[in-house]
Amino acid sequence: MIQPGTPIAAALAALPLDALENRILLCHATGLTRVQLITRAEQPLGADEAARLDALVARRLAGEPIAYIVGRREFFGLDFEVNDAVLIPRPDTELIVELAIERLPPQGRLLDMGTGSGAIAVSIAHSRPDAAVTALDVSEAALSVAQRNAANNQARVRFLQSDWFGALAAGERFELIASNPPYIAAGDEHLAQGDLRFEPSGALTDHADGLSALRTIVAGSPTHLVAGGWLLMEHGYDQAASVRALLDSAGYREVQSWRDLAGIERVSGGRIAA
Repeated sequence: MIQPGTPIAAALAALPLDALENRILLCHATGLTRVQLITRAEQPLGADEAARLDALVARRLAGEPIAYIVGRREFFGLDFEVNDAVLIPRPDTELIVELAIERLPPQGRLLDMGTGSGAIAVSIAHSRPDAAVTALDVSEAALSVAQRNAANNQARVRFLQSDWFGALAAGERFELIASNPPYIAAGDEHLAQGDLRFEPSGALTDHADGLSALRTIVAGSPTHLVAGGWLLMEHGYDQAASVRALLDSAGYREVQSWRDLAGIERVSGGRIAA
């Protein structure tokens, strides 16, 4: 327990988490930047600051993700609000953003399915202001977070509450569809470990074999892609071959998978026939 009056440097040294998490929580408790933690190292903590810091550390020791505790996460160079209505954006997902930006033609239309925090849609719209970006999610709470993230990052995105393709107009088409859907199989041990314990289960697992959402997207996407349009989907570390098979069966061309920074096949996709 950190006592009021403890200098910032001493409090930082006494905290029980790793150095990065200690700094993040101390910044959040005091409202200081990382640089200010250094330049004000001998400044004593006030009673309210010490109490806030103790409460934050207790939450982290109980396993709650840092991103939910501070309510923010950086993704693709942007600042995103996060809470327990949405998944925490992860660096692995930046791969699908990069692939989409490369493949989206000028003034192209892009659909992000299951947007969550809006990480994919907002990042693409911010990088490609020429694009017409639509993002959908079945969760009203998630859409509220995504809308705030779009506004805070000056990104123009159209949001729809939709169970996959349900809210789209008949015949509405896009040059590219991207999705990071629920792909963890029901009963997977990882769902009971680490940060996943605190994240919305419906955004993590399909409560089936891990492929049902991916099947729905592959089956429905041809009627919402222009000729030659791309479908890109993030998936689990061991699902690339299965997803490529789904795309092949649906008649997609140029079917392939791309590896993330860890060398894992993380995104698979293809082009609908021209």
